[in-house]
Amino acid sequence: MAGGKIRVGTSGWVYPPWRGTFYPPKLPQRRELEHLSSTLNSVEINGSFYALQKPDSFRKWFGQTPDDFEFSVKGPRFITHMKKLVDVETPLANFFASGILALEHKLGPVLWQLPPTMPFDRDVLQRFLAQLPTTTADAARMAAHHDARLDGRSLTTTDTDRPVRHALEVRHPSFVDSDVADVLRDAGVALVHADSAGKFPVIDEVTADFTYARLHGDAELYVSGYTDDALDTWAKRFGTRARTGDVYVYFDNDAKVRAPVDARGLLDRLT
Repeated sequence: MAGGKIRVGTSGWVYPPWRGTFYPPKLPQRRELEHLSSTLNSVEINGSFYALQKPDSFRKWFGQTPDDFEFSVKGPRFITHMKKLVDVETPLANFFASGILALEHKLGPVLWQLPPTMPFDRDVLQRFLAQLPTTTADAARMAAHHDARLDGRSLTTTDTDRPVRHALEVRHPSFVDSDVADVLRDAGVALVHADSAGKFPVIDEVTADFTYARLHGDAELYVSGYTDDALDTWAKRFGTRARTGDVYVYFDNDAKVRAPVDARGLLDRLT
C-alpha cells in the first residue's frame, strides 16, 4: 500500500477546446473547476505564472472544490523569466501576498519553472532557494512586505501554520549536473521530472520528500496523448515513489484535450 498521497491533475483548467468535449455541453464556465475537481484530485494554477491573482479568486477556487482537493501554484514568470531569480525580495512578497494563503489546507507545492535560456548558476540558485518560505507563517511574514501595488488587495495572514513545499522545473541542458541535485536536496526542494518530447532535459532525481512530475507529451510537446502502455509505465514509476512520499503529477498536453483524459487514466491506475 502506498505510504504517500497521490495527486494527479492538469496544468490549468480554462481551455476553450475542452468545452463540449471534456466539459459537458452548456456547462457554465464558472463551473468548470467544479467539474474538473469531481474527476481529478488536484490542479496546477497556472494563471499565477502570467499575472498576480487576487485573494478573492483563490477563495472562490477554494470554495468550488472538495475538501480533499489540492492546488499547486505556479510562481510568476516575472521572478523566473524576467528577474532570473535575482533581486526578487519584493516580487516574492507580492506573490505570497496575492492570495495563495487563502487556499489554506488545499495549498500544495509551489512550482518554479525556469526558462530554457537560463543556465545553471549554483550561487544564484542557492540564494533564491534560501529565500523561499517553508511554512505558511513564513509566507505570511514575507507577504507583509509587499509593495504599494497590492495595497487593498493582499492577504498577509494564514489560518494556521503548515509546511509550504517547492518544486523546480529546469529546462537548460547545463542543469544535468550532480551539483543541481545537491543544492535542491539541501533546500528540500523537489526537482521536477518533466516529460517534454525530448525538447528539455529529463532529470529523474529525488531531492525532496515528495515527487513532482509534469507530463507535457512524449512525442509532440503539449499535444501528444499518452498510450495505455505509457500510462502503465508512469503508474508503475509513481506507484513506487508513493511508497515513501507524496506524488504530484500534472498533465500539460492540453492542445488536443488529452490532458484531463490522460490524468484520469493515470489516477485510475494509481488508486
